[in-house]
Amino acid sequence: MPGWKRNAAVFLSGQTISLLGSMIVQYAVMWHLTIETRSGSVLMLSIVFGMLPQAFVSIFGGVWADRHSRKLLIMGSDTAIAAITLGLALLMVSGVDDLWVIFAALAVRSTFAGIQTPAVSAMIPQIVPTDQLMRINGIFQSIQSGMMLLAPVVAAAIYASFDIVAVFFVDVVTALIGVGLLLLVAVPRLVRADDAPVSYFGDLAAGVRYIAGHGPVKWLMTLFAVTMVLVGAPSYLTPLMVTRTFGPEVWKLTANEIFWAVGMLAGGIVVAALGSRITNRIALIVGTVLAAGVLTAGLGVATNMWVFFTLGLLIGATFSLMSAPSMAILQETVEPEKQGRVFGFVGIVMTVAMPLSMVVFGPLADRFSVESLLVVAGVLLMAFVAGLLAVPSARRSLAQVARPAAPPEGEGVDGAAGADDARTAAGEPAVRDAAGA
Repeated sequence: MPGWKRNAAVFLSGQTISLLGSMIVQYAVMWHLTIETRSGSVLMLSIVFGMLPQAFVSIFGGVWADRHSRKLLIMGSDTAIAAITLGLALLMVSGVDDLWVIFAALAVRSTFAGIQTPAVSAMIPQIVPTDQLMRINGIFQSIQSGMMLLAPVVAAAIYASFDIVAVFFVDVVTALIGVGLLLLVAVPRLVRADDAPVSYFGDLAAGVRYIAGHGPVKWLMTLFAVTMVLVGAPSYLTPLMVTRTFGPEVWKLTANEIFWAVGMLAGGIVVAALGSRITNRIALIVGTVLAAGVLTAGLGVATNMWVFFTLGLLIGATFSLMSAPSMAILQETVEPEKQGRVFGFVGIVMTVAMPLSMVVFGPLADRFSVESLLVVAGVLLMAFVAGLLAVPSARRSLAQVARPAAPPEGEGVDGAAGADDARTAAGEPAVRDAAGA
């Protein structure tokens, strides 16, 4: 892939700027609704409108990512989000600041995020060589974690100095910058190699069948989903435990969030630095999930606040150490013409799993101590991993993708020739290079 480093750098730069604007809006809207309404129900509705549309649309967004230009889908989604945000800002400037306006804007933004997210994940293998996917995903994970540290600071500065409308205008500018940078990225044309059904829902059904019938993908997504549900509990409940156990001071709640974000950032940096030197990716994933279970249980028995914060930092690191190689495996293993649909379902898992865990653990936190729930969540996660490894078909499937597929002998510099022959002796599906498709 000639020029892949430039393309990857420009693409990640655009996504970073666009992501920063989106996260600034998320924080500012949450604070604005909190200050103006002081209503828990309003915040709950903002989460519903801001997350559920993305979960639903991700199903269809994955099919679009396999049928149409992923570059155009990303650019179109960013442009639409910018237009909606600009419309909301102009309405509020004119004096229309009813809650339904904000909820409608959140829902539309979430809808287009459901189109954009699968396209972003599926486009990375089109512009990055297979042996660099782990490194690039580590960098992307680090960027996302870094934004979790930077965005609240920037949002607070803008919101405190101006108002919520100024935040919306900043988001419009960052989205348009992201679109402009993406225009500079050369993306190879993707030609579908399978006999795709003509109907749209046929494509969707084919994606479901593919995931169900593809052992490595099925078990990896199962592991990812259960981990998100059980790790979602501590991520949502730790502020409550900090308040109940260590005190309600704002700086303590802030420190808790910072430690988690720093851990995720550090984990992403480690993956980016090691890259292709990680030889057994499944061992890394399983090991970090088990570690997350132990550390989550440790949160429940921690009596010292700084020990508690440190455990949160380590859990954040395990999430990045699990997430980046998991994404690399899916990008490498799944055929390019099916990646949109697979990542559409990954988006559903990431969007729904953690709120779902709060639906389960949230009410329980009003009846039982948070400490006991954290211990239960950690033990359940460890038990699940042990049960998964006890299933022979799961072990065999995961073993197929433990090590990166070696480039076919004689492959050219551009990584195109002969890519369809990259199969493991165990029957791993072909790893096709998008540029050579």
